[in-house]
Amino acid sequence: MSLENKVAIVTGAAGGIGLAIARRFVADGAKVVIADVDDQRGEAAEAELKAQGEAHYVHCNVAEKLDVRNLVAATLDTFGDIDILVNNAGVVVGGELLDLDEADFDRVLGVNLNGAFLCTQAVGRHMVDKVKEGGKPGVIINMSSVNAVFAIPNQVPYSVSKGGLNQLTKVSALSLAPHGIRVNAIGPGSIMTDMLASVNSDKAARDRVLSRTPLGRVGDPSEIAGVAAFLASDDASYVTGQTIYADGGRLPLNYTVPVPDED
Repeated sequence: MSLENKVAIVTGAAGGIGLAIARRFVADGAKVVIADVDDQRGEAAEAELKAQGEAHYVHCNVAEKLDVRNLVAATLDTFGDIDILVNNAGVVVGGELLDLDEADFDRVLGVNLNGAFLCTQAVGRHMVDKVKEGGKPGVIINMSSVNAVFAIPNQVPYSVSKGGLNQLTKVSALSLAPHGIRVNAIGPGSIMTDMLASVNSDKAARDRVLSRTPLGRVGDPSEIAGVAAFLASDDASYVTGQTIYADGGRLPLNYTVPVPDED
């Protein structure tokens, strides 16, 4: 198994893409710490994954430095090491630019961008110390989005946070490269998560999504997990500072495509 005996932290892993990544990592032999603020779903995810491998749930608000410090400590106490960090935790608050509350802007940036910075810094310090002691370099993966490249006017803080996350990926990769630590990002397109469920149940909204998706379908969280598994593995040993877009062809598209009638 490509991640056998590796220790991974996945933030925002109680559901959606984060849980899919945690499942894939466990299937690939890793020991996984599920970090989230939703205790009920987090504990359920832990129970599910423990039936297949080693997993542990830790309550963590990544926007809080103390929570992040406790997450690192809990991981080391439980599994003794950290080889992989996936900064997946994220929130969305809709609102037009002129109407958006500052508090909502700050909350999204606090989780999506500041949280990734705090986790990268805390885990990065551990990884650097390990390398200095002769250990193997670790891997950090950030969850970006196609929204880092294009903009949606009623998703101001989300788009800004993901653009910032791409730059955090690059500067972190450059900073940690002398230690052999790789940092990359994944930019999903439209993926079937709770966040997209309301769109999928509305035919007009779903058709709008598919009209800009050349592959003609919404992606599955497991498909993002597959990219994460590659980036976390030695197969990606010469890849750092990159954002890999798994978007069904959306970013290259400069037009819309016909949507097949399902009737």
